[in-house]
Amino acid sequence: MNIRPTSFDHPDAVKLNDAVQLEYAKRYADEDEDGEGDLTPLDATMFAPPRGLYLLAYDASDTPVASGGWRTQDENDEGYSDGDAELKRMYVTPGARGLGLARRILALLESDARTAGRTRMVLETGTAQPEAIALYTSSGYEPCTKFGYYRAYDSSLCYAKPL
Repeated sequence: MNIRPTSFDHPDAVKLNDAVQLEYAKRYADEDEDGEGDLTPLDATMFAPPRGLYLLAYDASDTPVASGGWRTQDENDEGYSDGDAELKRMYVTPGARGLGLARRILALLESDARTAGRTRMVLETGTAQPEAIALYTSSGYEPCTKFGYYRAYDSSLCYAKPL
């Protein structure tokens, strides 16, 4: 597997983002009546170094199979704190799950955010994503005060880890 920095608006990133959006829509069908997935506003500039990073993993045939990124957050009215790096769009295609890609991408993102001067990695996931919860808790993340676009949703779970 080859993991490399990629723009959030690169066609391969868009392809994986579309796939994860479909998965979110399925998993949260009761709450997402429009079937639109995660409506958190994101654009490519949010993941541009040094204020963020977006990674894609490619298999041996150069097919994109996993993604993840972080973006800078500081204290604001959505509950973030100064020094936060927010993890976004962690996703592994069904055929590439179980290979440790999410854990590898997570470690690279944490290291990059730390190098960029961020002091805490935060993330929002949900009750319908037990695999994500297991990854994050086994990687040292602990529940924290809710933040972000979905902070008022009962299914929203927020985690943080000091960098």
